[in-house]
Amino acid sequence: NPNCSTIIMAVAINPIHQAARLKRVVVSTYQAVSGAGKAGIDELDQFIQAHVNGTEANPVVFQYPIAFNLIPHIDIFMEENYTREEMKLVYETQKIMHAPDLCIAATAVRVPVYRSHSESITIETEKELTVDEVKNIFSRAPGVVVQDNPQEKIYPMPLYAANTDEVYVGRIRKDISCKNGFMLWAVGDQIRKGAATNAVQIEELVVQRNLY
Repeated sequence: NPNCSTIIMAVAINPIHQAARLKRVVVSTYQAVSGAGKAGIDELDQFIQAHVNGTEANPVVFQYPIAFNLIPHIDIFMEENYTREEMKLVYETQKIMHAPDLCIAATAVRVPVYRSHSESITIETEKELTVDEVKNIFSRAPGVVVQDNPQEKIYPMPLYAANTDEVYVGRIRKDISCKNGFMLWAVGDQIRKGAATNAVQIEELVVQRNLY
C-alpha cells in the first residue's frame, strides 16, 4: 500500500497521464498532522492550548511547534537535500503509473491541519490539451471529484474532504510558463483514501484477478 500522499497525487494525475502522457510533475504537499498518527494530533492540540494560555510547550513529534506554523520537513533528509517522504512521492508514483522515466520533483510540508492532505501539482504533458479537456478528463475519472469554480469560491479544501473517499481537484488552469503545462490543487483524506480505502481496493483487485 503506497504512501498516502502518493495515492492522492496518483489518483489526481493518472487520468491525465493516460490521456496525454505526462512529461514532468512538480508537487508540493501540505500534510495534516494526523499523518503522524494520534501523537501528531495531540501535539497540535497541545500547542494551540499553550498559545491560548500564554504558556510554552516543547515539540516532540515534530521538529518545531506546529500550531500556526508550517514545517518543510517530513521524515529524514537524504541525498540532494530531499526528504524520504519526498522521494517516496517520486519513486512510488513512477511505479504505480508504470512511468519510470517520468520526471517528478516534490516538496513535503507539515501544516497545522488535523485531517486531509492537500497538494499543489504542476504537470507538463506530451500531447496538447485545453483546460476544458483537462476538466473533462477529471470529471470522468473514477474516484475524482471536480470542484473548480473559483469565481464562486468553489475549490477543494481539507476541512471538507475529511471523512470522504474521493480525491478532489480544482484551481485547474494553464501553466503560463510552458506550452503544455497545467496547474491544479488536489485534496484527499489521507486516512480514508490514502490508507484505508486504498488498501481495500487493492485487496478487491487481488481477489478479482486471483492473485493469491
